[in-house]
Amino acid sequence: MPGLITAPPVKHFCMDMDERRRNQRLGKNFMCRLQFTFFHSSAPERLSLEDIHQWSQSLGQLLESKYGLATFRTFLKAEYSDENIEFWLTCEDYKKIKSSFRMTSKAKKIYGQFVKAESPKEINIDYQTRENIKRNVTSPTAECFDDAQKIVYGLMERDSYPRFLRSEMYKKLLDSFTADSAHG
Repeated sequence: MPGLITAPPVKHFCMDMDERRRNQRLGKNFMCRLQFTFFHSSAPERLSLEDIHQWSQSLGQLLESKYGLATFRTFLKAEYSDENIEFWLTCEDYKKIKSSFRMTSKAKKIYGQFVKAESPKEINIDYQTRENIKRNVTSPTAECFDDAQKIVYGLMERDSYPRFLRSEMYKKLLDSFTADSAHG
């Protein structure tokens, strides 16, 4: 048909495969860096097998750990589902802002990046919450994203977090620390 333009599916598939391979390498490279850091660190914050076990107790404990958060973020990036953790962390930083000018500027940026329909990293929240935020962004408070942040935390807790605990990334890290503690 004249005027009909279609994208070649093979090229799209190749880009998807390249992207998957890149993310698998990202995960593997991250695991190598993480293991090197964990095993060769002389810092007082050295990761232990007990710390890794604590991550499986709750999402909150995972996010409170510097290494746990870094590992979880890498896992989510490799799965193309990092918008929720990025939104949650951005909201945590947003709550620390004291200047009303900076708060207004940051609120608009958060709205445009995560909340607005069709935004680059759109989070999965209901229409009413999205509309409430849209109204609140005009004169934001430290709490204007709280409802969305609770929804996103719940999504991570029910979906991403259990997948992370079942992931090869977590299992390999746990296994390497278990083996290391068994050897001395």
